[in-house]
Amino acid sequence: MENMILQLSYLIGSITFIMGLKMLSHPETARKGNLVAAAGMAIAIFATIFLYKHNGESLHNYAWIFGGLILGTVVGTIAAKKVQMTAMPEMVSLFNGMGGACAMLISLVEYGKPEEKSTGMLVVIALGMMIGTVSFAGSMIAWGKLNGKIKDRTIPGGQVINFAIFGGLIVLDAMVIMGMSAGNPMLFYGILALSALYGVLFVMPIGGADMPVVISLLNSFTGVAAAFGGFLYDNPVMLTGGILVGSAGTILTILMCKAMNRSLKNVLIGSFGAAKTGGAAGSKDQGAYKEISLNDTATLMAYASKVMIIPGYGLAVAQAQHTCHELEKVLNEKGVEVSYGIHPVAGRMPGHMNVLLAEADVPYEKLLEMEDANDQMGGTNVVLILGANDVVNPAAKEDPSSPIYGMPILEVEKADHVIVNKRSMKPGYAGIENELFFRPKSSMLFGDAKKVLQSLVGELKQM
Repeated sequence: MENMILQLSYLIGSITFIMGLKMLSHPETARKGNLVAAAGMAIAIFATIFLYKHNGESLHNYAWIFGGLILGTVVGTIAAKKVQMTAMPEMVSLFNGMGGACAMLISLVEYGKPEEKSTGMLVVIALGMMIGTVSFAGSMIAWGKLNGKIKDRTIPGGQVINFAIFGGLIVLDAMVIMGMSAGNPMLFYGILALSALYGVLFVMPIGGADMPVVISLLNSFTGVAAAFGGFLYDNPVMLTGGILVGSAGTILTILMCKAMNRSLKNVLIGSFGAAKTGGAAGSKDQGAYKEISLNDTATLMAYASKVMIIPGYGLAVAQAQHTCHELEKVLNEKGVEVSYGIHPVAGRMPGHMNVLLAEADVPYEKLLEMEDANDQMGGTNVVLILGANDVVNPAAKEDPSSPIYGMPILEVEKADHVIVNKRSMKPGYAGIENELFFRPKSSMLFGDAKKVLQSLVGELKQM
């Protein structure tokens, strides 16, 4: 009877994961979907604690189990409540790394058990160790790069080194699976060491503008590693959750690579986003840029028929999403059609701008994907760029020496007027100059995004 209830709990957990993932596909149901999946996870956890039996024995170390649950709940709750929207990508990387570390520790524990292991179990242990460790090490480097503690480092011959390390991992995995590590456990621990090194080396050289793709890829790694844990413990809900995370992360990674016009192969060998040789974008004399006043900006927008807002990381830094939505409503009252052009890799993680604007209750139908935004750009009177840089840089289309060359961008120059709000003329996260700022249609509106938007709202209300 207990086993039947346990399996039923696992089935409920698996179903809620699938339902929750489906509901996350739309902002209106995303919050409810998150709660549904969390409820299913809670059911699965407590069913495992009280109903699971190994060799006929129930779990007995409840003090350690509930101590870990309480500690994790407290830390997770405090972290989630205190994190700023600008730091959300760092938090995602950190938590994702913890998932990889769990998979790594599961493999270590299971390998250290004295009982004889089948070939299938050794396959799961070895691969879980490798993928979980790569995810953990890579996520920690991504976390450090996102918060500025770790700088990009390109190692001479890095691709060759990564290929060699990956080849070494395959050889060690094969030796462990064939049982050759039974008398020499250092072979197994060699997987741990090489996997950690590979995770560090393949993330280290990746440029900041490409970080959303890396976060997505590492997330898929963690999901696959968790699925191996489900195989080890014959746990359907752990297996289902891992497969869902792994497959969703992989699909998202492929979509992000397509949006960046990059190769997934280059992500895996560690050359993704590395600077190309030749003159860097911005090394030539761009000429002078022109500024625009708040009053002139408000006038242009008030008498426009269509305005498109391009959000970027600067909007997140200023916590200006609510003020941006207020600007949209004021313009709507004046008969101006307002939409948002969303680049797939704007910000620091997949969907960063969507989450930011959803927090401010911006209607989902106003958020245009890149292709739709570009189709409507020609009929747009004013484009207001808020802190976005690399995703609107014409060098991606025009300068073969640029590290972002070939990346699809929001083609803002098709609009009648382009107004760029930035704090200064410093380059974006990719570290390159933006030629857009010096083009005839472009005007610079300097200042903190929130303060600028508040002033624009004030000016518009007086018109």
